[in-house]
Amino acid sequence: MLDLALPWWEFVVRAALAYVVLLVLLRMTGKRAFGELAPFDIVVLILVGGALRSALVGEDKSFAGPVICVATILALDKIFGWLAAHSRAFDRLLEGRPVLLVRNGELLVTALEKNSISREAFDRELRVNDLRSVADVAEARLEPTGRITFLRRGPVDRQ
Repeated sequence: MLDLALPWWEFVVRAALAYVVLLVLLRMTGKRAFGELAPFDIVVLILVGGALRSALVGEDKSFAGPVICVATILALDKIFGWLAAHSRAFDRLLEGRPVLLVRNGELLVTALEKNSISREAFDRELRVNDLRSVADVAEARLEPTGRITFLRRGPVDRQ
């Protein structure tokens, strides 16, 4: 009826495994990759998508095989989102934790290096957030989304 090269359930298993493995691999690459897509990030995403095609559908050339895979991936994404919204532990596992980059106007260089953020990229984020220097920052965090958030220092904080 569906003219699939593999049993339908194998597409579900392949898609689920690909989703989980890719999620783990992306988490291992760090947060910076998600905050702002540079041209090389886009190239990586395109290549990863192409490389996963055969892992998902194998030699299947039907319409239904890829549809089953996409439906499985979207369902898993919805389930993982629901679990993250209802479980703090699962959310931390899935999303990670924020990383402190600046404390009381002092740049934590090792945190930048550990998260593959160049000083130039950090300075660019300062400017985007209308900050002149690290001395203007009470606290900066690399959020699990890859964005850097800043809390400004007030006049009292500088004493």
